[in-house]
Amino acid sequence: MRLGINLGYWGAGMDGDNLAVAQEADRLGYDVCWAAEAYGSDAPTVLSWVAAQTESIDIGSAIMQIPARQPAMTAMTAATLDSLSGGRFRLGLGVSGPQVSEGWYGVKFDKPLARTREYVEIVRKAMTRERLSYEGQHWTLPLPDGPGKPIKLTIHPEREHIPVYIAAIGPKNLEQTGEIGDGALLIFPSAEHLEDTAIKHLRAGREKAGRTMEGFDVCPTLPLAVGDDVKGLADMFRPYTALYVGGMGSPKQNFYNQLAQRMGYEKEAAEIQEKYLSGDKSGAATAVPHQLIDQTTLLGPVERISDRMQAYAAAGVTTLTLAPAGFTLDERIAALRAGTDALERSGLA
Repeated sequence: MRLGINLGYWGAGMDGDNLAVAQEADRLGYDVCWAAEAYGSDAPTVLSWVAAQTESIDIGSAIMQIPARQPAMTAMTAATLDSLSGGRFRLGLGVSGPQVSEGWYGVKFDKPLARTREYVEIVRKAMTRERLSYEGQHWTLPLPDGPGKPIKLTIHPEREHIPVYIAAIGPKNLEQTGEIGDGALLIFPSAEHLEDTAIKHLRAGREKAGRTMEGFDVCPTLPLAVGDDVKGLADMFRPYTALYVGGMGSPKQNFYNQLAQRMGYEKEAAEIQEKYLSGDKSGAATAVPHQLIDQTTLLGPVERISDRMQAYAAAGVTTLTLAPAGFTLDERIAALRAGTDALERSGLA
């Protein structure tokens, strides 16, 4: 099992620290450094900055949002980043959510599975440097009855195949990701529930495409906090968990809330959402069960984290992405090093 890091969103006042964390991960031999985007910092700019100041760690978008860019633009960006980084780029894609898609980008959040499939097909075709033509439900290239003509990408990516990862939560999205992707970006993963909530759906998609799970990268992100007080460490992540389970979406459409329900927290997920959407964020955080946090983070001393890593590897994880927590750069660096120590103790390195 490999290790990655997730820098989250840029521009939160820790940009210099984030770069130092990426550089330390590079020195420690971490496999990949992911950067996120929502409606603040964009992932490609951050990744180009990190790539320019690291040596060997891969850089990945987790995620570049599908409603933000035309697929040909994403192919151009992916090819450019792969070329500039010396073949270190991984393209992570996702549809975002209805609030961001429609409120920020002005793109209707409809038929996300079909849109994702077409998007990936166009991106991949563009990066082969074939002349780009495509007829789909959501994109037609070139536009008919106009001056447009099939054009091919003018630059050469460093590699013939840039791996495509898809952020997936729901069963149908996971199955499609297994079918069309090279890897899956997962969030709030519980080793105890991973087979039922993710792996079996990814496997079904791979089988649909006539493939096995061999070579497919199962890549969940987990917050990491090191120390002896597991309960105290878990409490650090109450607002984070409440935000996703309670506030990411509407009462009818919150993918993270639905995931918590599939993990057996139906009543608790409903209470967290009700409190969060009514404005009681503190109450929502208090309502998050300790067990839910503990199952979806890496908490405790190195030995405990090592045991949890073994559980994730046994569940089918191939790259474990860590989000090292800490109030200072030194604390985050220490957590990063503890992640390496835990992996070595586990025998999985």
